[in-house]
Amino acid sequence: MTEPARRIVFLGTHGQYNIGDELLLDTFLTQLGSQHHYVVNSYDPEFTRTQLARRFDVEVIDTAGDRRRLLRELMRCDVLCFGGGSIVKELYASTGRNRYSTLLMILAIVTFTHRIARKPITMLNVGVGPVRTPRGRRLARMILSQVDELTVRDEKSRALCASIGITPVLATDAVFSVDAGSLLGGTEADPVADGSDPVRVALNLNFDIENPDNWELFLDRLATALVRVHEQRPIELHALPMQAGFKEHDDAEVLQEFSTRVPSIRFVEHELTSPADAARLIHSCDVLVSERLHAIVMASILGVPSFVLAYDVKVRELASMLGLVPWSVDINEPFDADDVGDRILDLIEQRESVAAEVHRHSAELGQRARRNFESARQWVAAAR
Repeated sequence: MTEPARRIVFLGTHGQYNIGDELLLDTFLTQLGSQHHYVVNSYDPEFTRTQLARRFDVEVIDTAGDRRRLLRELMRCDVLCFGGGSIVKELYASTGRNRYSTLLMILAIVTFTHRIARKPITMLNVGVGPVRTPRGRRLARMILSQVDELTVRDEKSRALCASIGITPVLATDAVFSVDAGSLLGGTEADPVADGSDPVRVALNLNFDIENPDNWELFLDRLATALVRVHEQRPIELHALPMQAGFKEHDDAEVLQEFSTRVPSIRFVEHELTSPADAARLIHSCDVLVSERLHAIVMASILGVPSFVLAYDVKVRELASMLGLVPWSVDINEPFDADDVGDRILDLIEQRESVAAEVHRHSAELGQRARRNFESARQWVAAAR
């Protein structure tokens, strides 16, 4: 039975050319239902309109320029929904922004909606953290105490909520609800790698790490590790930029610079414009080496094993959830390049068994994500 149509203001970091964020937006609107009227924010409204065209009843407002309209929409809506992503967090120094800017912005929106518009608020499958300072914890509690329905995507988020007196429902990342065919866009995918030499390695890098002082050392040691792998088992690297544009040091720029550190390895650049582009590239490779959470999530759904470059708490938690801790490294601290190279080699050799185990974990998380959405649809239908 189709739930009644609602007017939903759906907020997130859309229009920043971040494939993971755009995949979350598509996933949430699909799962919540095409019968609703959505008002979505975007830093590039035309980009987002094109992405969602003809599939959803949607209006797109400019995140930076339409703030008065956002307030009007909050007064008119049936529900305010934040979907997925690290919503309640302090920013890393590497972003160049005030540590509390996201917390303060979310607090203003939530408080207006709760106290002035008097509309129900939900945060679904979100990440909470990092929040390390006393001020950050106060702001986080002020936000979350006004939310009517809160589900978090991992145990770390739930534990942080509990530590500030908030009790959420444990969910998982929303993208786990998507099947492989949908990820690939319903079109013919590139051939799956067969493991013959050279081994195809999809590589993703993200500049915004917890400890920016370790960034250059990390790149040097990763390059050393990959050259070690190449000397023992020839590889070719395939750039997987999950964000190209919008900010300085985007993934495409970082990957292009990194290619100069490994001149002995064939480095193939790819221009990706959609989640399906990224999924098809991952699907065509033997292994993934990645920082970005949603690249790793997609790989797990597609049956491609990942070596996890854990740059923050959410990615460390994901590695644990998928059983990938033996094939992960914390890139905020110095690490042994030879050890990482040996473990990437081990992953290549064991890729079939590791992929099968990761796919099993991913399927279990997918079942949980779909159950979460069943509950979310019921909540949205009943919210007043």
